[in-house]
Amino acid sequence: MNRTILALFLFVVSVSMTLAQRQKEHLFYYVNSEECYQSLQKNIGKISLVAPAAYYVDEDGVMWGAVDPRVLEVARRHKVGVMPLIVNPGFDQIMLHKLLINPIARSRAVQSMVEQCSQYGYVGMQFDFENLNFGDRDAYTQFYREAAEALHAKGFTISVAVVHRPEEFAGPTDYHKWLYENWRAGYDLKELAAIGDFVTVMTYSQHTRRTTPGPNAGIPWMKKIVENFLRFMPPEKLSLGIPTSSMHWYTALDTARYYANARSWSTTMSYARARGVAERFKAKILWHEEQQVPYTTFENAGLFEHIYFEDARSFKAKLELVGQYKLRGCSVWVLGDEDQEVWKVLPDIVR
Repeated sequence: MNRTILALFLFVVSVSMTLAQRQKEHLFYYVNSEECYQSLQKNIGKISLVAPAAYYVDEDGVMWGAVDPRVLEVARRHKVGVMPLIVNPGFDQIMLHKLLINPIARSRAVQSMVEQCSQYGYVGMQFDFENLNFGDRDAYTQFYREAAEALHAKGFTISVAVVHRPEEFAGPTDYHKWLYENWRAGYDLKELAAIGDFVTVMTYSQHTRRTTPGPNAGIPWMKKIVENFLRFMPPEKLSLGIPTSSMHWYTALDTARYYANARSWSTTMSYARARGVAERFKAKILWHEEQQVPYTTFENAGLFEHIYFEDARSFKAKLELVGQYKLRGCSVWVLGDEDQEVWKVLPDIVR
């Protein structure tokens, strides 16, 4: 092989590898806010699928909701697929159980999914049922199977968002046991992956208002989850959840109780808002090398507060896991909260 042919061959391989990297699927979740809509409009060229949190279903299988028509128009113009979420409102576990054990209710819900996809031209639906008790595991799989068969028969796709699970053991504490029984173990990973088109793993909410301060999603924790999920499905069926929201821990007065009670609490916030809080308290933002996230701790009238950020640098570290594990792509929660520099990290989608 002479030098010219070799150079041409290497160029073709390089281009092919670049195109393959660019064509990783970028699913972005959408909620009804103007920040979310403006971000969608501005950055649509880097989005493969938009997934609006749009539909709800009750124990009788009655489905309701709608996608913002502006989203449908923007997606149509740019040839971006729309895959709405269907959820149990308030992540109500008792209601979800009643739905799952009622075949008539399941059938009614499935029929509505097909009708909505047909009417509005969705590419399909994503199941996002949470607070799923592990006793309902088989019933949930059956519901998903019924929906998949009906949607596939009409040419639509189906996916499922699954709560993080770093191992198949409940864990060391009562909290981990509760999390396992009510949030993690209800998903039959092998069956869900085989039935549907892909699985989104919610590799975020590592720390929440229920826990001590910590990253929304630290890299070592994410790796452990991905490696566990890949025991049950091929990498091309797994989409990596990536958060854009920062988290702020502080002391709050709980007025919902019959008497006032102070407690540690946390809220998610946009990157811009989180930076604003840090600047207000002149807090120094540090980089956690092991977790690959920025963070800060500062004093507010004698009480310490904590913020764990998600910025472009932490986003890039997470996105690199998609390539490292050869995953389908990423599922990003949520448009509108992101550091604007994130969009420089993502390649354009070649349509």
